[in-house]
Amino acid sequence: MSIHIKKKSRVTQLTIERPPLNVLDIQLLRELDEVLDTVANDRDTAVLVLRGAGERAFSAGVDIKDHTPDKVPEMLDTVHGAMKKLLALPQVTVAAVHGVCLGGGCELASCCDLIVATEDSQFATPEIHVGCYPPVALARFSSLIGYHRAAEMILTGRRYAAAEAAQMGLVNRVVPAEKIDNGLQTLLSELLDKSGAVLRVTLKGLREASLKGFADALAQSEALYCRELLQTHDVAEGVEAFLAKRKPVWSHR
Repeated sequence: MSIHIKKKSRVTQLTIERPPLNVLDIQLLRELDEVLDTVANDRDTAVLVLRGAGERAFSAGVDIKDHTPDKVPEMLDTVHGAMKKLLALPQVTVAAVHGVCLGGGCELASCCDLIVATEDSQFATPEIHVGCYPPVALARFSSLIGYHRAAEMILTGRRYAAAEAAQMGLVNRVVPAEKIDNGLQTLLSELLDKSGAVLRVTLKGLREASLKGFADALAQSEALYCRELLQTHDVAEGVEAFLAKRKPVWSHR
């Protein structure tokens, strides 16, 4: 298993463990999907915490090997299936981020209600560098952080330090690396002294308002990916160049 489950009191913690950078592959995401089903039906869990194992990464994103044209439909279905389940959980969800949080890992963290990050964390959607784009970010980040910030993040692929990510509204709290557990516990304490029943109802209303139109936007993003992006020469070149550890040679077609 690549997803480790730890439950204490009313908190369930899921830890992604796929060293060294907790890259998400189809098998891991299927595991996450199954675990989220279990959590969704657990009335004793008020808060779900999602984090990455080790000190280097929350997650460096979806495995580039799953970005090949023959695997993309299954990859998108698996990735987005897990993320949609995370967005639909009745519990409050918190991402505890340290190290790099890239691509699909960044999208996964953004699907949580709250994000606590260490000062040395870095956030990015670097898919553009390998000739593709992040479908969830494309569908949701404009409403989450504003159009111009989303455009810069997605179109340039640059990395954002935790403090800048907090300033733009992607991250809630930034703490020193050695105090991530303390920072997380402070937030959990603020949540757990509330009525679990009231939290669920309030969260339902909050999500319904913030996710209005998201399902249609994601479907359009996926369709564009499969119908047009995969027809370009450069999407294959980007993946091949990454796997060969060389700079891509774009043909711009």
